[in-house]
Amino acid sequence: MTWMVIRLVLCLAFVGGVLLFASRVAQKRGLGGTTGVIEVVARQRMGRASSVSVLRVAGRVLVVGSTEEQVTLLAEVEDEELATAMAGAARPTADGEPAQVPSPRAALPSAPGSGVLAGSVLDRGTWTTVVQELRERTVRRS
Repeated sequence: MTWMVIRLVLCLAFVGGVLLFASRVAQKRGLGGTTGVIEVVARQRMGRASSVSVLRVAGRVLVVGSTEEQVTLLAEVEDEELATAMAGAARPTADGEPAQVPSPRAALPSAPGSGVLAGSVLDRGTWTTVVQELRERTVRRS
């Protein structure tokens, strides 16, 4: 019985060593690691198999939509606009409590077609229209 436990521990140590060696070889060859060229700034799932991601690629900020079949460029956003949108994150106040995070809807223009983001994926009017279209398409009619 004792011999079986010792063999089990030795086998597990051997497998762990092989995995550690393989990971170091992969890192040296540039496999599986991040290169720093592409950074995922934010990601939001839109459904079971779709999502919208904000990526920073070589100094450019891209908004892309992805499904199981394809990736589509939705918009290109200026770095200043992204910084302004990200500034709404919770920061601790002087008394140590987290500040209230403003609603994402409050940051977007209230009237469709107005503001700098008019017609883009970040425009409130665009999302309102999309949601209304999806509701019309998914309503069961008898």
